[in-house]
Amino acid sequence: MAVEDVELDEKQAGYKAAVEEWIGAIREEEALASVDHSVAEIDKWEEAHFREEETRNRAKAAKKEYEDALRERIFGF
Repeated sequence: MAVEDVELDEKQAGYKAAVEEWIGAIREEEALASVDHSVAEIDKWEEAHFREEETRNRAKAAKKEYEDALRERIFGF
């Protein structure tokens, strides 16, 4: 396997892992949206929202890195 393929495989795996982490954060936030209506639970829900946003940003960054590597490999730029 060519070095370029290994690098693309690693970027693809990183992207997939980031998306799975993001999905977990979405599910955590959703689960906290379904609990009682106390201030403490709302605070947990808000914290989960921030974690979801962070994981979303990591997934988007990993996607861009993978897409850029594919573009370089396929189109040379």
